Amino acid sequence: MGSRTTVRLIAPADAGPIAAHRARDAEAFRRWEPAQPAAFFTPEGQTERIDRLLTAHRAGTVWPGVVLADDHVIGQVTVGGILPQPHLRRASLGYWIATTAQNQGHAGRAVGLALKVMAEELGLHRVEASTSLENLPSQHVLRRNGFSPCGLAHASILLDGRWQDSLLWERILDDRSAAVPTAKGS
Repeated sequence: MGSRTTVRLIAPADAGPIAAHRARDAEAFRRWEPAQPAAFFTPEGQTERIDRLLTAHRAGTVWPGVVLADDHVIGQVTVGGILPQPHLRRASLGYWIATTAQNQGHAGRAVGLALKVMAEELGLHRVEASTSLENLPSQHVLRRNGFSPCGLAHASILLDGRWQDSLLWERILDDRSAAVPTAKGS
């Protein structure tokens, strides 16, 4: 039986575990994420980052969550760029799971739980995401959670020293034909 997956709002105390994962996994994530300054991989750098995320959360533009396996921080799921206006009600989704917890279903369950937060707590209608063209595991997570590819953004992100294309994804949250996964952790 696998670990129970949950998500919750990020807290200042999460800085240490996040920094430890990010420092250990820096090389593994290099091909999927933009370069970061050295401070990003320290508890102090993560404390500053978490403070900025929580400020944005209070402003209503971000819902920054941590992913937990049996109450241990193993990653993050972030709902960003929230546009709550009645005629928009959309956001973007990003996530990562520590290499030590990958291939155990946590990413899929965390995205499903984030969809529930977006639909039920944030009242959003649409969510967007993007992946590297080569990031097949992330594409599988999105497909499994009802996302559909909707376009290609050419030279949209600087990764590993070169501008790369991104595959764009979308999901309509209140589409009754694509039900939001349940909140159960496992």
